[in-house]
Amino acid sequence: MPRYRPHVAARPSWRCRVCGVAWPCSAARLALLGEYRENRTGLLVYLAALREEADADLGRQVTPDRLTDRFLTWARARAR
Repeated sequence: MPRYRPHVAARPSWRCRVCGVAWPCSAARLALLGEYRENRTGLLVYLAALREEADADLGRQVTPDRLTDRFLTWARARAR
């Protein structure tokens, strides 16, 4: 029986350790949304801190705007 492996970032590349795509990958996003289901503000604070760490690690490899989209834009609450 296969074990679940969490989709976490490999630093300093900020690629998913499981699927190899830019982190947070789709699986990581779903897990984070579930974990922070009742605390969207907490999720955004956590992701903002990680975005800053990724910016320091990646330097000029990724623009600040792209990092913001990658780490934060997807997690904002959707209008109802």
